[in-house]
Parts: sequence; structure tokens; C-alpha cells
Amino acid sequence: MLHIDRKDARAARRLPEHGLAEAVALAHALPHIVVAGAEVVRLGKPTPGLLLGSGKLAELKGRLAEAEVDLVLVDGAVSPVQQRNLEKAWNVKLLDRTGLILEIFADRARTREGVLQVELAALSYQRTRLVRAWTHLERQRGGFGFVGGPGETQIETDRRAIDDQIIRIKRQLEKVVKTRELHRAARRRVPFPLVALVGYTNAGKSTLFNRLTGAEVMAKDMLFATLDPTMRGLVLPSGQKVILSDTVGFISDLPHELVAAFRATLEEVLEADLILHVRDISHPETEEQAADVGEILETLGVDDDVALIEVWNKIDCLRPETREALLVQDARRGDVQAVSALTGDGLPALLATIEVQIGTATSEETLTLTHADGRRRAWLHNAGVVLEERQDEAGSTLLLRWSARQKAEFEAL
Repeated sequence: MLHIDRKDARAARRLPEHGLAEAVALAHALPHIVVAGAEVVRLGKPTPGLLLGSGKLAELKGRLAEAEVDLVLVDGAVSPVQQRNLEKAWNVKLLDRTGLILEIFADRARTREGVLQVELAALSYQRTRLVRAWTHLERQRGGFGFVGGPGETQIETDRRAIDDQIIRIKRQLEKVVKTRELHRAARRRVPFPLVALVGYTNAGKSTLFNRLTGAEVMAKDMLFATLDPTMRGLVLPSGQKVILSDTVGFISDLPHELVAAFRATLEEVLEADLILHVRDISHPETEEQAADVGEILETLGVDDDVALIEVWNKIDCLRPETREALLVQDARRGDVQAVSALTGDGLPALLATIEVQIGTATSEETLTLTHADGRRRAWLHNAGVVLEERQDEAGSTLLLRWSARQKAEFEAL
């Protein structure tokens, strides 16, 4: 495992040693990979064709041969040409950070939508890597013009085949997305607020989800243990019911192919009335991880006015004095809750805060509609926000309980 320490703004935000540790954890997320060694490679200026300088290239070649390594993982961006040249120079297979994350997602996806999204992302990535597989770009195919035409190169044939497969997968995904939209529409008719768990991968979201709901979602000390979204009902202490959603974990430098492909999965976050941002407060780079999550939420288009609670998880991993200081700080801020999903510490206070936020996120209001407003009245009933209705000759008077998001959707009709 090689972590490339480049001198750019993003790399400067994190220590390379922590980046290497995360990369090794990514590798351990695949059961068939055994990490023989890991190190940070300082890189002032990348070499266009080989990424590394000739001296470092030769040094690593000898060490890889001695250790009988057959797969090199590079935690960083590697161009298709660099990947091809490095594989040839070292006589190994090579995966960059994007390729490794795609491998993990392919290994973990279980639902139909998850599998299709991973295939789509992998094909988009593979399309740019054809130069690695086809070095004989001058080779041309003959033909009569029915398929590809005379003079079409092998790489063009493969690229066209991938494009056709991408189109087929996108059509299948459209059907799956429509099904998910039907499920969301059905949930809108149930007057239960949606609470979404988000956070950096391995922050403890699934453990917290299981602890709160009694579900049995896979929860391991492993990056990307959860890929497919899971939803369960949660009854708050007052008897108020909410829907809790567990989502895929975020990570720094998430491949843009996956951000696009998993947008439908993460739409649960866009629908949320309340977001719980779960942070591993014991991690040395918890602030950097939180910044990455904030950037991805912004990329997804999450509104600033959506209520958000920071859940500082894994306080059981802290020293007693650090933990006490954190709990004092927690008591001063209403938007922060320090908990241990593993031991249950702090969860009653978290549930009480969720209840307060949900209460402030919804409001009761009386609305009068005329008989001509039949479409708007039907929307209110379908959304499940009508508590009481009285009708007279002029129209209908409705008592509503709705969130700001539901009110905005209604006003947009």
C-alpha cells in the first residue's frame, strides 16, 4: 500500500500518516487482500508517465519482487497511462484509490439498486482505463460497415460496448428509482418525520441505528460496512413515531462516479426532516472528517435550514478526563450530543433532543380552502398532514401539522 503525499491544498488538510492508516483500513475491507506493507511516498511533482521518479521506481520494484507482491494499491489518483506503465515496470496489478473503493462497493452491494449503481460507476471508471488494457491502439478492424465500420480501432469497439452497457444499466436504474419514488410517496402519506443518519465511514452509524431501533444491520469495525440504505420505525419517549434511515458512509476523495451513481440512494438525506451527523469523536482527524461530510452534504444539495444534530460517538474510547470535558461542552450546546452507541451512554439525552428538534420542525396551522382547491386539498390528505377537517358551503377548514419542507412543497403547487 502506497499513500501518495502530494503538496496540494487537500493533502495539506490531513497528515499523510493518517491518510495511510485510512487507506490500509480500506484494503482490509476486502477479505481477499492481505496487506504486506504500507508506506508514505512523498511526491513533490508527479512524473507524467510514471507518477514516481526513476530512483523511487527502481527501489520499489526490488522490494515488491522480494516480497512477491502481485497487487499494489496506490492511495491517490493514478492516470490510465501511469497505471499501465507502473504495472509494466513492476509486473504487478495496480489499483488507485478510486479503483479500490469501487472494488469494496462491488463486494458489499446487496440490493438491486446498489448492484446497478456500482456497475454503472465501475463502467464509467473502466471507460477511461481502456488505454491500460489495449496498448495496440494502432490495430484496426476491417469490416463491411455494419458494425463499427472499416478502420475502427479495438479501443473504440470496447468503448462503444461499454457505452451500450451504460445505457442499458441507466434504463434499469430508472425503473428502480421510480419504485423508490413510489415508496417515498407512500411514506409521505404516513405523518412520521424522517430522521437520517449520515457521517464518515466507520463512525458508528449502524451501531447507533441498531441500538436505537433494535434492528440487526451489519455493524463492524470496518470501512463501508453499510452500503444499502435501511429504514426502521423509532418510537421516542413521548410516544412520537419517526422513521430512522441508515445511509452509506462518506469518505474523503469519494470517486465522483460514485457520488453521481449513489445520489438516488442518498436522496433519503434530501427528504429528511432531521439529520443526525454521527462523528467518531475519538478519531485523531474527526474535524477533517466532519469537513468532508459537510462538503458532500453541500454537493448533494441538502438545504441549510434542515435541522442537524452532531452526534459525537465513541466517547467510550476516550480517556476519562477527556470524556468529562466533552460532556461539559456537550451540555452547553443544543446541537451536539455526546454518546456511545456501543454502551448506550448518552442515548436518553439524544432521544430527548431528537424529540425537541422534531417538535420544533413541525407546527400546527389552520388553513381554509375553497371547493375549487380540490387538488391542493387532496395533496394535504395524501401527505398525511391533516389532523382535522370541517366543511361548509364556502369550502373546507383544515387543521394541519406539517414540517417546513411539507409546507414549502404545498406552496409550490
